[in-house]
Amino acid sequence: MKTRIAFGVCGFGFVLLALYVFPPVVLYLCVSALCGMACYELTGATGLVQERSVVLSCTGLAVIYALSETLVDSTVLSELISLAILVSLFLHLLHKHQKMDFSQLACAYFGTVVLPSLLLSLVRIFDMKGGELLILLPLVAAWGSDTFAYFTGVRFGRHKLAPVISPKKTIEGSVGGVVGSVVLMMGAVTLFNYHSAIDLPYWVAAILGACGAVVGQLGDLAFSIIKRQNGMKDYGKIFPGHGGVLDRFDSVIFVAPVVELLLRMLSENAV
Repeated sequence: MKTRIAFGVCGFGFVLLALYVFPPVVLYLCVSALCGMACYELTGATGLVQERSVVLSCTGLAVIYALSETLVDSTVLSELISLAILVSLFLHLLHKHQKMDFSQLACAYFGTVVLPSLLLSLVRIFDMKGGELLILLPLVAAWGSDTFAYFTGVRFGRHKLAPVISPKKTIEGSVGGVVGSVVLMMGAVTLFNYHSAIDLPYWVAAILGACGAVVGQLGDLAFSIIKRQNGMKDYGKIFPGHGGVLDRFDSVIFVAPVVELLLRMLSENAV
């Protein structure tokens, strides 16, 4: 627990440096690196893609795809890279069909293109008006909900939410996570509105908090299913006390696109 808390504090400090001290390119490179590690964990660490060469190739291509989205900012280039990845995977399937089946191809494409696309919502939020603050909202919703769900579950938890997938999660904890996320989101928006040019309505904050918490818990359970089905405790050890990228960012992967979409739909600040 001490290692988990210590690394969490250090990690939060680095996030603040990447957002508010270092130039934006540092954030872009960090998110691109997370995309590559997430791809490796999903395809390689789980054993869902059995050929080592495919795992390593997809890891590198995930980083390239993410960089094309962040540094070049060209939709055409990103679509060309995505198409090239898909075609190359099918060519590999045709060549290695006795060793590789379609499920491995689908997993490889998901890890190489879909996972980075979801994580890159963080960058797209950062590039919005007031994005240096708005980027904190999916983190508040995801990790705030997780924290409140844990403590509420410990104190009041009686009914199991998903006993096979995640035995420690309870319905009471889940509800507490949603309520806590809404409270934290309202608090964050209050600070943003008071100390910056951002002017988010509180009803938007409530929707962001509630939807983010629900979707974040879904993401947590979804990636837990993959671990359980493959007999894993953690996806990796890159974050001491926390596990791998998919252990720490499982909920963020689901929350970030939802927050991005809601900001674009409900807020005049998103441009």
